[in-house]
Amino acid sequence: MFVGAIILGCQKENTEEVLDPYVLRRPDYFPEITYPISGNQISKSGFELGKKLFNDPILSLDNSIACSNCHVKAVAFTDPQHNPSVGIFEREGSRNSPMIANMAFQPEFLWDGGITHLDFVPIFAIENEKEMAETAESVVRKLNASPIYPTLFKKTFPSLDTITAPYMLKALSQYMLLLVSDQSKYDQFLRGEANLSSEETAGLTLFKAKCASCHSGALFTNYAFLDNGLDVTHKDIGRALISARAEDTGKFKVPSLRNILLTAPYMHDGRFKTINEAIDHYRFHVKDTPNLDTRLKTNGKPGISLTDEEVENLVSFLKTLTDYKFISNPIF
Repeated sequence: MFVGAIILGCQKENTEEVLDPYVLRRPDYFPEITYPISGNQISKSGFELGKKLFNDPILSLDNSIACSNCHVKAVAFTDPQHNPSVGIFEREGSRNSPMIANMAFQPEFLWDGGITHLDFVPIFAIENEKEMAETAESVVRKLNASPIYPTLFKKTFPSLDTITAPYMLKALSQYMLLLVSDQSKYDQFLRGEANLSSEETAGLTLFKAKCASCHSGALFTNYAFLDNGLDVTHKDIGRALISARAEDTGKFKVPSLRNILLTAPYMHDGRFKTINEAIDHYRFHVKDTPNLDTRLKTNGKPGISLTDEEVENLVSFLKTLTDYKFISNPIF
């Protein structure tokens, strides 16, 4: 059962509560919803329309790439095949595809935080020349000429006579908003429904001591943009692209660690293939960059001290963040 539901939308059946799967709910230990739901009420038809769009290559220039090509459900809507992701005409991107989960609770999106409203996340991919290389105007033309989409849009948005870009984006948001991951073993532990093993408990204690200042809260991110010592010089300047501030060079959004064991490769450019490679970066390879986050230094020395046994326990805990119900949810 979900806890802390914002809207119940449920009925009784055989004395058990059956929740409407097309209603957005916030677990009571999650942050507040940031998306303005009042301006885009979720419905079953809207969710299904958004899902169809998400999986339809009609959004790309040559009708070859769908959102789901780079955001695969089985691995928490990330890209397991490419490092970094690949768009139309096999154009290689510069960044790793981030997980699409718990989007309703996030204040900013993309690795550099360049988007602050979920509705505009898809248009970034649609119009990016390395991804879908289309235009909103062209996509809308194709949707209006489709034998099926005008009827689907009219069903979801009855006042709409012609498909427009804002409503296309609203439909995509309705789909993404319901991609809530809150059924991992760790969630069950928080709700008193499961116990952690001794190794998992030791890993949680270690995580709180050495990782949680950045990967904090229920979503395991403080939403900050930080330099974690990957490079001294930067091909991708990260947050500085948005802020135009030299002190933001090399800073990227702290990613959520939910489903972390499913979402390889790691870092903004997908340079690490395994979780142990990512952890070893923090143990042995943090570079003393000009903008390095101060939490990655101990007594003036870059890095986080971890023994091999501590790494094993830490990985045991991180495994508890895998949400198998999320990746197998049939409505997604």
